[in-house]
Amino acid sequence: MSMNDNLPAEDGGGFDADDWTRLTPFAGAVATLDDVQARRAVFALADTDDPRPIAMDLPQPVIWWDEAGEQAAVAVQAETHLNAEGEEMEVLGLILPDGGGAVALMEDVDLVDATDPTWRELVTNAIDPSAAED
Repeated sequence: MSMNDNLPAEDGGGFDADDWTRLTPFAGAVATLDDVQARRAVFALADTDDPRPIAMDLPQPVIWWDEAGEQAAVAVQAETHLNAEGEEMEVLGLILPDGGGAVALMEDVDLVDATDPTWRELVTNAIDPSAAED
């Protein structure tokens, strides 16, 4: 079952500040390429060691800090991997308000509550950019 199987055909898979809980998490396992291709997971990492799922409540609202600044997202996947240097990487699969997906390190996000006013404003502005001008 993909993350979007339960959505109406016209739904692009995104969310707003009040319906994000309908996003289906990929939890309890490490994702494979087949999971990503079937849209059950956002990412599958290769060339890492000791992959494990991270035990956390998903879906989880987050504020993601990327090169463009802060963005609202919902984490639907969480895994830990060791890189080539043996350093632990905590990696999240994110769904953006427009339905797009992204991969982020845990250190680049702030876990927030869905009532967080900044997160709610970022979601609203992502769905309706004209709202940011008001």
